Amino acid sequence: MQNPTTVAECLRQAQTLGLARVDAQILLLHGLQRPLHDRAWLLAHDSDTLTPVQAAAWHDALQRRLSGEPVAYITGRKDFFGLTLAVDARVLDPRPDTETLVEWALECLPESQPESTHVPSSANGSPRILDLGTGSGAVALALQHARPDATVWAVDASEDALAVARANAARLQLGVQFIASDWLKAVDVQHTGRFDLIVSNPPYVADGDPHLAALTHEPLQALTSGPDGLDDIRKIIAQAPACLAPGGWLLLEHGWDQAAQVQALLREAGFVQVQSRRDLGGIERCTGAAMPA
Repeated sequence: MQNPTTVAECLRQAQTLGLARVDAQILLLHGLQRPLHDRAWLLAHDSDTLTPVQAAAWHDALQRRLSGEPVAYITGRKDFFGLTLAVDARVLDPRPDTETLVEWALECLPESQPESTHVPSSANGSPRILDLGTGSGAVALALQHARPDATVWAVDASEDALAVARANAARLQLGVQFIASDWLKAVDVQHTGRFDLIVSNPPYVADGDPHLAALTHEPLQALTSGPDGLDDIRKIIAQAPACLAPGGWLLLEHGWDQAAQVQALLREAGFVQVQSRRDLGGIERCTGAAMPA
């Protein structure tokens, strides 16, 4: 089908070309300037005819997706933990798997988990949270939105990423504070105080990993981390104790096969209550531990 003219014909064209149905629906809604979550609208309007401008937008989006570009970069938007974020090629496309990290972080905060495992709140009653390698700001903004009583800082070494995150925070009217830093190097605990919770979704793909071939549109420095993918996680684990409050937690997202290694690194660094959490696919996606109280 060379020139689809209706909603239904566009979706059939995408199916013929092997595009995932949900991707095709989101891209078509984008081209039609409809809300991206309004997939039911497409079913009710499957015989609607596209205008020439809409058809051109659909064709452009379809070709970009077929070349491997993430849907979020094409639409400029991504929903994450109930928030709609602006994203582009300066930051990673936030993954649903990372919501596991946010859910665990919220459970670790006071009044969200049994007394024996939650982190202490700060002296003023406001938990202090730090998100390392914030990218689009997804994790920090989700935590700030869910816990408006918390004081949240977000760190990234990339000024481009911080620009995206700051813009998201401003648009969503969430008071996250931002720090330009290579992990914790420029974080001044004399100013911030020690943190009750540090979270991070750092680069964890090994250099030369074959999966990188499918990720050419995303910033490489936000994906890879040395021969085994753990270089940045090692740095974070080494630097975190100087910034965590007694009893504070460090939670790290990592690759599908790295949980045992990250657990070992945390134990070697003196952390306690070392454990991992599984994502919706049943994969051990995050590993965390507490500072001794």
